[in-house]
Amino acid sequence: QVRLVESGGGLVQPGGSLRLSCAASGNFFSINYMGWYRRAPGKERELVAQITKDGATNYADSLKGRVTISRANAKMVYLEIDSLEPEDTAVYYCQANINTGSYYSYDSWGQGTQVTVSS
Repeated sequence: QVRLVESGGGLVQPGGSLRLSCAASGNFFSINYMGWYRRAPGKERELVAQITKDGATNYADSLKGRVTISRANAKMVYLEIDSLEPEDTAVYYCQANINTGSYYSYDSWGQGTQVTVSS
């Protein structure tokens, strides 16, 4: 069983910055990659950024230059968002692709953390 716990969300003024954290715990073989998705009101969930166990990163084109994903260790990642805009208001979800040590992997999700950008 894998548990992902996000933290760091809240109310931020436009132009501000925010750092989200995600910690994974539980009984699993390893994590292939971790990432962040978000779902804005009335919109589909979308990828924000991902980082592999080797440190390779992938960012949504629309957010490149404003977001940075990084790893503290194999089970904890951060997402920094700069120059926040009201359009960044969303629930941000942590995702981890779990390596079972067998022939398959699966995605695990956190409960989400609300980010609201407003003056």
